Amino acid sequence: MAVSKTHPTERIRAAYAGGIRVFGENRVQEFSGKADSLLDLVEAEWHMIGHLQSNKAAKAAELFAAVDSLDSVKLADRLNAAAEQENKKIPVLIEMNVGGEESKSGVPPETRDLEDLLQSVPRFAALEFRGLMTVPPFSDDAQGARPYFRRLRELRDSIARRKLPGISMEVLSMGMSHDFEVAVEEGSTCVRVGTAIFGERPKP
Repeated sequence: MAVSKTHPTERIRAAYAGGIRVFGENRVQEFSGKADSLLDLVEAEWHMIGHLQSNKAAKAAELFAAVDSLDSVKLADRLNAAAEQENKKIPVLIEMNVGGEESKSGVPPETRDLEDLLQSVPRFAALEFRGLMTVPPFSDDAQGARPYFRRLRELRDSIARRKLPGISMEVLSMGMSHDFEVAVEEGSTCVRVGTAIFGERPKP
C-alpha cells in the first residue's frame, strides 16, 4: 500500500503509472479534496488508514473502498449504517494499540473493548472484518518494532482459532517505510509505505 497522505495528486498519478493500485489516506477531509481529480484512476483502491471519528463515518463510507482503522463498537455502528446507505460492503481492519500508547488510537489487546467489538460483529452486515492493523511505538532501530509485530500476529492467530462468526483474519497490516522488512518477517500481509515511495512529506 502506498501511503499518499499529504502528497499532491501528481505524485499519486506517478505512483499509479508505476503500477501501484492500493493507496492509503489518513484524513477524510484531505482525501475528499483530492478524490474528484483522481476518479479516472479506475483501478485505484483507496483505504482509510488514519483515525476515523464516528462523525466522519458517512463521508468515509462514500469515499473509501476500505477502512483499516476501526477501533470501537460506536464507530462500527456508524460505519455500518453509512455503508448500508451507500448500498455497499466495506472491508475493515481492527486497529490494535499493541504498544499501549495513550497518544495513539486503536483497541488495546486483551480488553473488554476488544471482546465487545468481536462479539458485536454479526450485527454489522455491511462490514467485512478481514484482519488487524497496528502502528507500533516508533524506534530508529527497525528491530525495535519486532515484538509488537509478533504480538499482533499472535493476537490474530488467537482470534482466528476462535472461528467467530463474520470474522476473517487473513490480513495483517503492519510495517512502514523504515521497518516493513521486519514486519514481513513477522507475518505482515500488507505494508504501508509512504516515504520510501513518495519521498519526504511536504512541510506544512
